Amino acid sequence: MNRSALMLTTLIAVSALAACTQESQNQIKRGIQNWTGTNGVLEVYAGEKVVKRFLKIDKLSTALGTTDDVARSYRYGYGVLDENNNGIADADEKRVYFEVGDFSHYVFFENPH
Repeated sequence: MNRSALMLTTLIAVSALAACTQESQNQIKRGIQNWTGTNGVLEVYAGEKVVKRFLKIDKLSTALGTTDDVARSYRYGYGVLDENNNGIADADEKRVYFEVGDFSHYVFFENPH
């Protein structure tokens, strides 16, 4: 592909992305993150204290009803339960399934380390 064709292709791709709404751009980004993973951390709080921490989470999913396809009031995922709350997935800590409800106080973020 010559240089002018590459520049034209890049310009079209950038223009198409810019024409997308913010929500469409967010959906594209989430789709890429679902493919690549995010190395997320979920911290569950009781007041100001972290009471549970899950590490190495690819994504949180919203549960859908089996027959009505309506979103349920909890999120779920898989992650390493950080039993000693040191922020490190130690060798003896296992990957587990978890759920957090609408009334839980939690923060989900990408691990900066």
